[in-house]
Amino acid sequence: MREVPLSEAPSLVGQEIGVSDWLEITQDRVNRFADATGDHQWIHVDVERATKELGAPIAHGYLVLSLIPFLAKNIVQYQGVSRGINYGSNKVRFTNTVPVGSRIRMRMKMLSCEPRGGGFQVTNEFKIEVENEERPACVAEVVSLIYPG
Repeated sequence: MREVPLSEAPSLVGQEIGVSDWLEITQDRVNRFADATGDHQWIHVDVERATKELGAPIAHGYLVLSLIPFLAKNIVQYQGVSRGINYGSNKVRFTNTVPVGSRIRMRMKMLSCEPRGGGFQVTNEFKIEVENEERPACVAEVVSLIYPG
C-alpha cells in the first residue's frame, strides 16, 4: 500500500496508483449481498441451477462495484485526511462476469485531482480484474471528495 500526504495527491494525476491484493468472491458474500439488496435472482443464489446453466453462480455487478472502497484501501492511503466522501460515478461498465469462487483485484488510476471546498475532488478509474480472464469485470470512473484534517 502506498502512503501519500494529501497535499501530494495532485502529483498522481495520470498515474496508475497501484493494484490491490486478490479477493476471493464467496457464495456467502453473494448471499449476504442478495439479502441486503433484495436481489435474489437465481444466477446469484441458486447454486445448483446456476452451476448447471452457467458453470457457477455469478456475483452481482453492484456487489463488484461496491467492493471499490474495500479494495482501494489496500492500494493507497492519503495521510492527513479527516474524511472522504463518495461524490458519484461518471461511468460504470460491467464488462465480464465474476463467478463465485473466482478471485478479483483492482487497478487504480487517478484521472484528475482538483481543489474543492478546502479539499480535493478526485476522479479515479478503477478496473476490477478477474483472475485468468482477459477482460475486466468492471470499469468505473468514480468521483470522491477528500478533506484534510
